[in-house]
Amino acid sequence: MEMLSLEKELTANPYPGRGIVIGKSADGKNAVIAYFIMGRSENSRNRIFVEDGCGIRTQAFDESKLEDPTLIIYAPVRVLDNKTIVTNGDQTDTIYELMQQGKTFEESLRTREFEPDGPNYTPRISGIVEPSSNGFDFSMSILKSANGNPDSCQRYTFSYENPLSGQGRFIHTYKVNENPLPSFEGEPKLVEIGNDDIDTFANKLWTALNEDNKVSLFVRYINLEDNSTQSRIINKNK
Repeated sequence: MEMLSLEKELTANPYPGRGIVIGKSADGKNAVIAYFIMGRSENSRNRIFVEDGCGIRTQAFDESKLEDPTLIIYAPVRVLDNKTIVTNGDQTDTIYELMQQGKTFEESLRTREFEPDGPNYTPRISGIVEPSSNGFDFSMSILKSANGNPDSCQRYTFSYENPLSGQGRFIHTYKVNENPLPSFEGEPKLVEIGNDDIDTFANKLWTALNEDNKVSLFVRYINLEDNSTQSRIINKNK
């Protein structure tokens, strides 16, 4: 599989929707996580990320303009013990709660399916980072309709053991900016992860996202030696 430039992938697509990146820095010192949201409607664009304990949640920027919170207000990132969960919806809570009960990441997601927002039927994308004897492992999942047909839910989980330094995976909700929005296809994209400090990396991603459609970005570095974290939030609404 060809390794892609994450910046070029973002620049080339004006509306990938919501996206998750997980990988390892080129020096092998950090697990790298990024999550971004975009919006085309006023309701979707009226959001910010705010810190919530060890994770984050979305919040209306202007409460007076909030129309329907159902699919836009949720906790994208939560930490369960030493596991970091990141998703594009309230399935974060599903994963967190069922894993507390002994279920696996994949088993937890079998209780959910794509979002009920026809005709797009937005995929639910999820990721989890778990420490291991080799540093860390991670998994990604996508739950999507059958090419826009909601009668069938297509479930895919991709697991990556001991990820290689300088490499990451990128999954996003929409393939291209069309109407209705077609779901992401295939395996999460192999993307290059460099040795940038967290601020440089976050700013590169934020700059690459479409100026009109980008809403918020979250980036976390997890130090693989001591499990300490650095996090950054960038919101368009200020």
